[in-house]
Amino acid sequence: MKYTQLGRTGLKVSRLVLGTMNFGPQTDEAESHTIMDAAHHAGINFFDTANVYGWGANKGRTEEIIGSWFAKGGGRRDKTVLGTKAYANMAPEEGAVWPNHDKLSALNIRRSVDASLKRLGTDYIDLYQFHHVDRDTPWDEIWQAMDILVQQGKILYVGSSNHAGWHIARANETAARRGSYGLVSEQCLYNLAERRAEMEVIPAAQGYGLGVIPWSPLHSGLLGGALRKEREGGAARSGAGRSAEALANSAIRAQVQSYEDLLDKHGLEPGEVALAWLLTRPGVTGPIVGPRTADQLASALRAVELELSDELLASLDEIFPGPGPSPEAFAW
Repeated sequence: MKYTQLGRTGLKVSRLVLGTMNFGPQTDEAESHTIMDAAHHAGINFFDTANVYGWGANKGRTEEIIGSWFAKGGGRRDKTVLGTKAYANMAPEEGAVWPNHDKLSALNIRRSVDASLKRLGTDYIDLYQFHHVDRDTPWDEIWQAMDILVQQGKILYVGSSNHAGWHIARANETAARRGSYGLVSEQCLYNLAERRAEMEVIPAAQGYGLGVIPWSPLHSGLLGGALRKEREGGAARSGAGRSAEALANSAIRAQVQSYEDLLDKHGLEPGEVALAWLLTRPGVTGPIVGPRTADQLASALRAVELELSDELLASLDEIFPGPGPSPEAFAW
C-alpha cells in the first residue's frame, strides 16, 4: 500500500479509503469484519463511514458494526484513521424530523458526535466530516462547536463533504479569523465520467490545503465494466439504479463502450483503471472504495500498483473530457 498526507496535515493515510456504506444494508456483520481485516492486512488504514449509514430504521447500524470490529482488539482501532459524518436526520422516529436532530447546529453537532462515539465504541474520531453544507447555520457557530470538541479530545480533524468551492473558501476563511485549523479534506463526487469538481471544488481544496477524497469512483458501476457485465448476463445488477439510467442514454452508452473497448485493447480491467486514474489526479488523497465482498476489495487493491501510460491517459481524456482549468472553463 502507498500512503500520503491528508491535505496539509501531518496525518498519513492510505491511497485507498475503505468505504463502509454497504456494511449492514448489503453486507452482514461477519463479512464486514472480514473485509475490514483484509483491508488492514493490505495496508489500508483510512476507513470512512457516516452516522446515517444503515439507513431508514437501521441508521447507525454501520457505525455499530465498525464498533464491534474495534472491540475485537488486536490494535484495530489504533491502526485505523477513522472518518465519520453528520448532517442527516437521526431522530428515532422514521420519517419524523424533530427540530435539531439534523444539520449542523452546535446542539446537533454535540449530540451527533456523542452518539457516533458510543456506536463506534471509541473515545475519539480522527476525521469528523460535514455530510452536506448547512445553509442555515453560520460558520462561526460551527467552528465554535468543533473547537470545543477538539479541545475535549473527541475529534482530531474536520472535513467537509459535498461542499462547493465557495463553501470551502468561506469555511476556511472563517476558521482562519477565529484561529481554528479549518477543513482539512473534502469528500466529493469525482470520477472519469463526472469531472465537474475540477472547475471549482478541487482548485479550492488545493488552494486551502484540503485533501480530496472522491466518492463513487466507478460512478455507480458505470465505469466498472457495466456493458461487459450486461453481455455476460449481469443485467439483474447492471439494470438497476443510476448506471441503468445512464446507459439508457445512447450518447453515454457509446462513451462507455469506447472506454471498455480501449481497455480491452490494453488488457486492463475498467474498474481498476477508473481507480488508478483518480490516483493520478492532482490534489486527490485517495478514492473511496465500497466493497460488498472481500473479492471486490482485492480488485480495488490492484489499482494502487497500476501505472497508466501517458498515451492511455490522453485516450481517457478524449473519451471523458474534463471541463478544463478555471476560470477559462467558465469563460470560453
